[in-house]
Amino acid sequence: MADRSSLPLALVTGASRGIGSAVAKALAPTHRLLLGGRDEAALAEVARELPGARPWPADLTDPAALREATGRIERLDVLVHSAGVAELGTVEESPAEVWRHNLEVNVVAVAELTRLLLPALRAAHGHVVLLNSGQGLSARAGWGAYAASKFALRAFADVLRQEEEPHGVRVTSVYPGRTDTEMQQDVVASEGGEYTPERYLRPESVAGAVLAAVSATPDAHLTEVTVRPRPTR
Repeated sequence: MADRSSLPLALVTGASRGIGSAVAKALAPTHRLLLGGRDEAALAEVARELPGARPWPADLTDPAALREATGRIERLDVLVHSAGVAELGTVEESPAEVWRHNLEVNVVAVAELTRLLLPALRAAHGHVVLLNSGQGLSARAGWGAYAASKFALRAFADVLRQEEEPHGVRVTSVYPGRTDTEMQQDVVASEGGEYTPERYLRPESVAGAVLAAVSATPDAHLTEVTVRPRPTR
C-alpha cells in the first residue's frame, strides 16, 4: 500500500451519508481523511471504502466533546462543514425550539468547530468549505428557521474570510440547489410532494464543486460557488 502520510489532511463533517460522504470520496485520492459524524458504525463503513480515512465521531453540539476531539489535531489542510439539519415550517408553525435547533446545528456548531481548529488551519494555510444552500441566498415561505440559519452561515463565512485571509486561510461557501439525499426525501415528504430523484442534483455533483474549490491553484480563491440542477426534459 502506498504511503499516504505526506498527503494533506481533511476533516469532513456529516461524512456518513449524502453530500458529506460524496465529498469524502471526492477528496480521498488526494487527502487523508477524518470522517466526522455521530454514527460511528456508519462512519466506519465509509472509512473501509477509502484508503487513509478514519472515523472522527463527535457530537458537534457538545462543546466539551468538540474540545477533546479537536485537541489532537495540530495541522489541518481542509475543513468541510457538511453536517446540518433542515427543520421546516411556517412562522406560525415553528416554536422557539425549531429556530434554536436549526441555528444550533447549522451555525453555532460550525462556528465553534472552526474556532477550535483555527490554529491547525493557520499552521497549514488551510481551507474552510461551508456547504450552505440556495436558501442562504433567497428565502421562501415555509423555510424560515432553516433559511435564517443559512443566511447566518453565509455571514459567518464572509466574516471568517476577511479575518483569516491574512493568515493564509481560504474560505469558500458552496450553495447547492436541491440535492438527491435522505434529507431531501424528508423535505419533500413534509411538503406532501412526490419524490423524483431525477429533478435534483446528485451529491457527487456538489462534491465536484467542493473539490474544485479545494484544488484551486494558490493564486486563486473561490469564495462562492453556486450549483443548480439542470432542468429535466
